[in-house]
Amino acid sequence: MTKTGQNMILGTGHTVPDKILTNADLEKIVDTSDQWIVERSGIRLRHIAEKGAALSELATEAARRAIDDAGLKVEDIDLIVLATVTGDMKFPATACFVQENLGARNAAAFDISAACSGFIYALQIADGLLRSQPYRHALVIGGEILTSMVDWQDRNTCVLFGDGAGAVVLGPARDGRGILSTHIGSDGAYSHLLYNAGCGCINMPTVENVQEKIHTLRMEGKEVFRHAVVAMSRAMKKALKEADVSSEDLDLVISHQANLRIIEALAKRLKVTEKQTYVNVDRFGNTSAASIPIALDEARKNGIIKEGSLVGLVAFGAGFTWAASILRL
Repeated sequence: MTKTGQNMILGTGHTVPDKILTNADLEKIVDTSDQWIVERSGIRLRHIAEKGAALSELATEAARRAIDDAGLKVEDIDLIVLATVTGDMKFPATACFVQENLGARNAAAFDISAACSGFIYALQIADGLLRSQPYRHALVIGGEILTSMVDWQDRNTCVLFGDGAGAVVLGPARDGRGILSTHIGSDGAYSHLLYNAGCGCINMPTVENVQEKIHTLRMEGKEVFRHAVVAMSRAMKKALKEADVSSEDLDLVISHQANLRIIEALAKRLKVTEKQTYVNVDRFGNTSAASIPIALDEARKNGIIKEGSLVGLVAFGAGFTWAASILRL
């Protein structure tokens, strides 16, 4: 748990692939229906990348938009932290490709892996490095091409995920604004409930493993739902306490956009209103580490939140991992 206020979000940006996959499209490739998907997830469509597309390209575009929004130049960026579980390659870090694409020669760059909680983890890491190192501006990105690991014959999971990237620029805080508190946590005892076992050192990409779909995402949806609501609620309450504010004080709660029912159950636990709850899962699906920065950028650009707004971010992902942050924009 940290309480800072030394750094604030100076700019935001996001991008998604042009291609849209609707529930009607999914009806043609898997045993499902629009009604079945909407009732269980609230999702109506998602953006998907073309096969073989590079996450670094999405992340770079989101980063450019965030830098422009902050009124900075690429050479002002000292640090790039990219949260993803679907990087371009095993190594080097996809953040290094983003650095090259941007021409950000002055920046250190690396990836972190915390699944759907990754963006808030990355925000915490970047905030800490800005406070402890001679850096002024950090680019924090959450990006995924989750459809690269989806089993399109598994109707319980393939309908949930989409692709995209979102980014923020962190820099020196002013006027009482900034990151007020952050809480992150994890419990590896539940790693078997949401995972991708392929392409690591245990299950190398052999012909047999590919045929058995070892490389695709696996999830126990009901168990993940139950743990997600409890963990996010606890994380947000801890972050609120550390920031010395209440849920009633929040102008907006942006939770990980995984499932509308999870978002609604979390809002009920936190006692926040529909007006305080941001939802775009219907238009993007679950974009993992990208979901919160995409939603944050949308909310800013649409005028839902503005300078001085008090915002809560909260996420839950494979690991299990969870994270929450309170920001004064």
